[in-house]
This record gives sequence, structure tokens and C-alpha cells, in this order.
Amino acid sequence: MKKRLYRSQYDRKIAGVCGGLAEYFSIDATIIRLIAVFLLIVTVGFPMVIGYVIAAAIIPNDEDVNQA
Repeated sequence: MKKRLYRSQYDRKIAGVCGGLAEYFSIDATIIRLIAVFLLIVTVGFPMVIGYVIAAAIIPNDEDVNQA
């Protein structure tokens, strides 16, 4: 079975992108969130926010895919 990236339906704070990445890489979601906050600070916010919004729009929701 192929491993696929989905936004998490249950491990989410905003849109589930970090939770989905954590499930994909089999690590704790807190680590992904800390990396995201670090990148947000280092890039002065704008590129990270745009990247998160694009990821939230492109990556399918886990529950939507499993229903089909």
C-alpha cells in the first residue's frame, strides 16, 4: 500500500496540515508544529503562512478521502 499525505481530521489545531505531516512521517505532531513555528520566526512569517495556506488548500482531508 502506498503511503499518502492527508490533512489530519483529529490531530489538528488550525487546518490539520502539521498533524497530517506527523502521521506521514510517523513522528509526534508537536515536533512538526515546533519546526513550523521556528520556520515562521526565521522567515519573518510571510513565506511560511503562504506555504501553510497553500498546503491546506492542496492536501486532501483524511476523512473526505476515506468516505469516497
